[in-house]
Amino acid sequence: MKLLFLDAYFEPEQISFTHLENDLLSNLADTGHNVQVICPTPTRGINKETANIYKKIKSETIYGGHVSVKRFSSPQEGKNPIARAVRYFWCNIRTYQMGKKAIGIDAVFANSTPPTQGWISGKVAKKLGVPFIYSLQDIFPDSLINAGMTRKGSLLYKIGRKIENSTYKSADKIVVISEGFKQNIMTKGVPKEKITVIPNWIDTEKIKPIKREDNKLFDEYGVSKNKFIVTYAGNFGATQGTDVIISAAELLRDNTDILFVLFGGGSEFEKAKKEVAQKKLTNVIINPLLPPERISEVYSLGDVSLITCKKGVGKAAVPSKTYSIMACNTPIIAAFDTDSDLSALLEESGGGICIEPESKELLASIIEIKYNERFSSTKRKCNSRNFIINNFSKDICLSEYLREIKNLIGS
Repeated sequence: MKLLFLDAYFEPEQISFTHLENDLLSNLADTGHNVQVICPTPTRGINKETANIYKKIKSETIYGGHVSVKRFSSPQEGKNPIARAVRYFWCNIRTYQMGKKAIGIDAVFANSTPPTQGWISGKVAKKLGVPFIYSLQDIFPDSLINAGMTRKGSLLYKIGRKIENSTYKSADKIVVISEGFKQNIMTKGVPKEKITVIPNWIDTEKIKPIKREDNKLFDEYGVSKNKFIVTYAGNFGATQGTDVIISAAELLRDNTDILFVLFGGGSEFEKAKKEVAQKKLTNVIINPLLPPERISEVYSLGDVSLITCKKGVGKAAVPSKTYSIMACNTPIIAAFDTDSDLSALLEESGGGICIEPESKELLASIIEIKYNERFSSTKRKCNSRNFIINNFSKDICLSEYLREIKNLIGS
């Protein structure tokens, strides 16, 4: 079969779906299928040298000749919301113009970044007369409400809902990443039979536990292996609620056995670094994110690992790092919405505990409890890795994706 992938971002650009799409493309190529990718020239998160190279590359063939990539010129992506919206619609126009000319296509595939990508991909699929498979990674405009960027009933919300409804209607199959996503779009009128839940997977061969004696991060940061380590790795932004971590660390500063090791980036990362310095929190080490290839070291570093969010935000999705932490057999403390998919996952797997978000006192007390449990002979060993292997491994999820695509095309 031959699939048409319509992407707003593609290698060397990085979004949360990039590594998943790479795995999917590799799997399709390995099983003898062909893919044509249509995407803009890269502008997001790359240096000038890389951008200049790709300005000259309008087409290329990858994955042993099974994947062909056709690129079109596009404006530079900036931080201004209006300029970014203009770029989205420009890319949508060019995507449609090029996509409708594709030959021998059996199905169209697209993900939900940006929100208009699914809408235009549905138009292309209709023009070609083939099924449309939509990978829903982010529910728009709900995500804007969660981020505090708009409110229900606003003009932006109404426009977003129209785009959302049009996309769902045009899709023949919608792959969602959680049961919560499924229930969300079902309440908006999407038929149950159109939806399949396939979680975002991880490569359990690459992400695995690393013993303390083998973890180079201890020496790199001068951290004693006898400390009780609390880790956080991820974005420091408006919706993550990471300020509660700094506040909890301040409450625990007198316990010199507990050390917070934080890795981050994002809009509020510099603010967090300044707060640590101003409060002279010697129990906190804070540094930029490490490269993806060191993810096993990062998530094996801690005795516990933190996941946080602002109230009401956690219902949107399970953070992808959850699976990586669990694959490293590190217990999770999630200061997260307790009625979320993440809370249900941690309870089912035994991979950690979910507590009310935004409470520094509660978070500090739970960390202290886990610290005291470290010395308990009755402490239960975390074995969440097996749960991940059996439910969220790359091979299992990719097999489900391939089966859904084949069933859709066959039907």
